[in-house]
Amino acid sequence: MKFKVDSFVLSIIATVIAAYFFPYWAGSQSPIPIEQIAAVGISLIFFFYGLKLSGKQIKSGLQNWKLHLLVQLSTFLLFPLLVLPFKPFIAAGHSQTIWLAFLFLAALPSTVSSSVVMVSIAKGNVPAAIFNASISGLIGIVVTPLWLEPFMPQTAANVSLFHIYMDLLTQILLPVLAGILLQGFLGRYARKYDHYLTLFDKAVILVIIYKSFGQSFEENIFSSVDVGDFALILGATVGIFFIMYFLTGYLADKAGFTLKDRTTAQYCGTKKSLVHGTIFAKILFPGSASIGIILLPVMLFHSIQIFIMSILATRRARRRQINKASGDSDTCTSPHT
Repeated sequence: MKFKVDSFVLSIIATVIAAYFFPYWAGSQSPIPIEQIAAVGISLIFFFYGLKLSGKQIKSGLQNWKLHLLVQLSTFLLFPLLVLPFKPFIAAGHSQTIWLAFLFLAALPSTVSSSVVMVSIAKGNVPAAIFNASISGLIGIVVTPLWLEPFMPQTAANVSLFHIYMDLLTQILLPVLAGILLQGFLGRYARKYDHYLTLFDKAVILVIIYKSFGQSFEENIFSSVDVGDFALILGATVGIFFIMYFLTGYLADKAGFTLKDRTTAQYCGTKKSLVHGTIFAKILFPGSASIGIILLPVMLFHSIQIFIMSILATRRARRRQINKASGDSDTCTSPHT
């Protein structure tokens, strides 16, 4: 079987390499106002998101409350509960930053586009996936800072929760609301040119990644991350993904979900949004030189979830075709893979 490497993952790698060799352009002395460009880009991302947010799909999606409850609890409760027990065993300093990076990953909302695409490929409940992926980002605006605030370092803790929410309100929520209000005028254009808007989203994310990693490289933050640390971070990232994947499948079985709903629970409840990760990191850890380390597990998780989920979604779609041909019912009786 031949697998295609996601082009955005390659773009992320290229951006990090560029930040390593050319960190100056991301620093405070840079003649390019990257910080301002990123801020405007963030607001536009969520404005376009509001233009594309379907009120009808959200309204119809409210009916399947058991599925939605499992997805959101997986995203915002089970994920962080996997990371929190390790806190007493983490020493201060460098190890504390890595642990905080994992808590940050665990507290993030689910993705939107990739969740829906993977659920569609795997023949899951697509309307429910759209609802959960969409609502997750809005819930994350409130919940993610609440998980992080008690554990943020002193430099970040100086920014009060009130100011964090004000930044999230002005940069994210208000643009979303503006997009929703203007759907009648601009919504059809947003849907028509959705491909180009997606490219714009990715471009803004790459700018933020370049800024974050360039600053970290300039401050020599990654000198404390050796090969052993990186292997540990990568292994823990893969481990968290598979624990959540099988756990959501197990809970879906216990709840008596259909195969379609279980697919949606597993594919939405195990995802984490790189878009929200880069944006939230910028707001929650302003001016922190270690922001590159904070984003490292998020970027690794993003790459892993796309790669593994594309394989699992293809396998599940093939299995469903076989079951349909043999006349099997759509009950939740097959293995989690």
